[in-house]
Amino acid sequence: MDRRTATIQDVARVAGVSTATVSRTLSKPAVVTKATRDAVLSAVAETGYRVNTTASNLRRQRTGSVIVLLPNIANPFFAQILAGLSSVLTPAEYGMLIADTQSGPDADARLAHYLASGQADGLVLLDGTLSAEVLASPARPPIVMACEWMGSTLPSVRVENARGGALAVGHLAELGHRRIGHVTGPPDNVLTQTRLAGFSDALRALGLPQNPAWVLEGDFTMDSGAAAARARLALTDRPTGLFLSSDEMATGFIGEVQRAGLNVPGDVSVVGFDNIEIAQHLAPGLTTIRQPRTQIGVRAAELLLTMIESNSRDAPSEIIAVELIRRGSAGPPPG
Repeated sequence: MDRRTATIQDVARVAGVSTATVSRTLSKPAVVTKATRDAVLSAVAETGYRVNTTASNLRRQRTGSVIVLLPNIANPFFAQILAGLSSVLTPAEYGMLIADTQSGPDADARLAHYLASGQADGLVLLDGTLSAEVLASPARPPIVMACEWMGSTLPSVRVENARGGALAVGHLAELGHRRIGHVTGPPDNVLTQTRLAGFSDALRALGLPQNPAWVLEGDFTMDSGAAAARARLALTDRPTGLFLSSDEMATGFIGEVQRAGLNVPGDVSVVGFDNIEIAQHLAPGLTTIRQPRTQIGVRAAELLLTMIESNSRDAPSEIIAVELIRRGSAGPPPG
């Protein structure tokens, strides 16, 4: 058989099934039995058949692409989320286009362009700072927000951010800390607000002091974590344990503390949020709140594909559990 001209009829004949079964297996493999799926895929390999995705997409009036909008391509936090998205989108024969919302002067204008351009069948949005008014466009494709969200009805996949703040405070309190501080993210960010709320509610529930001087402002970057460490060192009444709203900030904080000649956790305990790859390689390893970023990507992609297939812009949002990862950066308070 000429492998360059194999047709769906050839695959059906070799597999011993109908052409409709071949088409169904290749477009929606989960709806057929394993035996049928194995027979069809084996026949595809034997004949060298290739699906004409361009023609298929034209028939379905689709582009076969999904756009992922994130606020900083260089941020290692997004790597696992992108891997999770790809693990679902690629087998479903959707290309993934990645764009940085913060790479130019007008993020909302670029978002409006993507919504109106028809370049993709759906969008995954990882930036919660964009305009809700732009997203309200009636011509928009299906959109799923992942990690961050905003005051809109858009479907989202996110984690228990407030509970993460409470877990961090609870862990430090169990170790004996009574003066517990916090380093926030940007003030207008929904993650900052919910993690701060979980932190404050946990202090209140445990009857621990809430000192405004112990809440230091950051922006999720290592530099802001280092600046927070310097701000803590300048205090006369210092918190002995701190919950930082991102692992990148916690990394910068630990480095600056150590450069000042202090010990972590002997002089100050540190708990981060995210569990990025570097967390376990720090010395000491970073105690942190793990959000399952690969799972976030997987669920966001699955939710988006369901919306695309059903031609819907609505779907139930999903909240995924977080967990405390204990490492060496948190210990009993000094003295």
